Amino acid sequence: MNALENLLQAIGQLAGSLLDVLGAALTVLGPWTPLLGWLAFWMFAVNWTRLREVLLKGGWIGIFLLAFLAILIWGSVAPQSGPSDIQGLKVSPFVGKTIYVSALVVLMFLAGSLQLSGFCSDWCQLALAPPPPADDHHGHGDHGHGDHGHDGHGHDSHGHDAHSHDHGGHDHSHDHSNDHSHDHGGHH
Repeated sequence: MNALENLLQAIGQLAGSLLDVLGAALTVLGPWTPLLGWLAFWMFAVNWTRLREVLLKGGWIGIFLLAFLAILIWGSVAPQSGPSDIQGLKVSPFVGKTIYVSALVVLMFLAGSLQLSGFCSDWCQLALAPPPPADDHHGHGDHGHGDHGHDGHGHDSHGHDAHSHDHGGHDHSHDHSNDHSHDHGGHH
């Protein structure tokens, strides 16, 4: 029985040591958990294939404006009387906040770069659908005509030229800023 008691005592000491290691790790990593959560969100929860398409179409302006707004709000809500100390560099409070927000944006894009490179594809199985196909109608959609389309003009298909239309003597241009002078077949 002496060997069994020694084994149980050793397992108890091992469990106590593991709890001590876990407590020390949480003490060290605790202040970094918001940043780790930020990185995890942008790396695993965001579909960067789709977001990249949005950013290339001008969405980067929204990112820039949100970052600028965060700096302004943070500087107004938590003003500092003296300069900020960033790694020994003394900067004004708004410059310090700009550095921190810029670092968060850079880390966001680095996480996206890692996802796009396939680095985290083993851990992250996002449904990376291909981008939607380009619009083959060249912007010739509903144009505010409602659900009746162009059937009031005497044609049911869109086999006509998508940019200018000749409908028997009246012009049907794509400028719909004024009221239509032609009849839509009573479907308003």
